[in-house]
Amino acid sequence: MAQESTPRRRIAAAVSREGEEAFVGRCLSILGDGEIDAELIEVLGGNSAGPVLAGASDGPRGYWVRTWALRALLYAWSASAEPAVVAATADTHWRAREMAAKVLAARATSRCGAEAALDRLLRDEHPRVRAAARRALDQPG
Repeated sequence: MAQESTPRRRIAAAVSREGEEAFVGRCLSILGDGEIDAELIEVLGGNSAGPVLAGASDGPRGYWVRTWALRALLYAWSASAEPAVVAATADTHWRAREMAAKVLAARATSRCGAEAALDRLLRDEHPRVRAAARRALDQPG
């Protein structure tokens, strides 16, 4: 699929090829140990992946890749991902924390730590993170 397509389409194509559990597992690997998976990063980042893989914006272990891996969980999901998303609410970069809140709003079911993490984000230093946490907490549980 062309890299110019939307993240939703790129992710749907990848899920179609490899299955949802496998795809989510690859995303969790990025979140868990920072594994560099250039093929996955290209799917997640589209046209922006090339510069990041070449070292821009903290490179392939940086915040964009973590943010993209989290964003992918809006389109492909497994309940096994929830603890990693809750953990991402403590990421060092605000973009990843914001995306973690968005994913929890859309996907969290067990709330195993999600509500406490979102409560903590209400006091985050970045206004976009606080806003995402507020929206997430306003969602019906």
